[in-house]
Amino acid sequence: MAVRVALADDSFLAREALAGMLAEMPDVELVAACCDADELRAAFDEARPDIVLTEIPMPPSMTDEGIRLAAELRDSHPETAVIALSDACDPAYALALLESGADRRAYLLKDHLRSPRQLLAAIETVSRGGSLIDAKVVEALMRGRQQSASSPVAGLSAEERATLVEMARGSSNAAIARKLGLTQRAVERQIHAIFEKLQLPATRDVNRRVRAVLLFLASAGAPKPS
Repeated sequence: MAVRVALADDSFLAREALAGMLAEMPDVELVAACCDADELRAAFDEARPDIVLTEIPMPPSMTDEGIRLAAELRDSHPETAVIALSDACDPAYALALLESGADRRAYLLKDHLRSPRQLLAAIETVSRGGSLIDAKVVEALMRGRQQSASSPVAGLSAEERATLVEMARGSSNAAIARKLGLTQRAVERQIHAIFEKLQLPATRDVNRRVRAVLLFLASAGAPKPS
């Protein structure tokens, strides 16, 4: 069966561009295209989407409507996945999105969506219960951590930092191995070393791993949403 997607974005051009991307995807059906979160709420019961694709700042406040919508859906429809989109790199938004759990959640920057394939990869990830965080957001959190010489992140090797970015993005060990040109065994060793250096509990659950790493990186002080 096709994955049912509901879209919310106050920009007409952005809605049309995203709708065009979705139209090119096999087994994906756009069931609602709304101009704001309130319109999406009104259409939700009839549309019955599997995934909500939403801009974050929307009317009326133009702040965190998309994040608040995701939190509401976590309580009312936990089976519904949410992909949050933003024009700006705001790590605090990503952390708020994952506050009640990382499963079925993705945070992407619009500038990095250059093809339907990239959006489809996010749809497939959250459909499977996974999570995905834009690499630029993870790197912003890491930079904040590395500014302190006493930070455990500063003690990671370049290869370990690259692995940490992929871990925080929600990549599996196999995906990290392919991306970095390593064996899975080497990735496992690196992850073990990272957890030890960062003093984080080891876990095989990818979504819990994402949340743990992001919360650790943010503990030095994440930028506030603008």
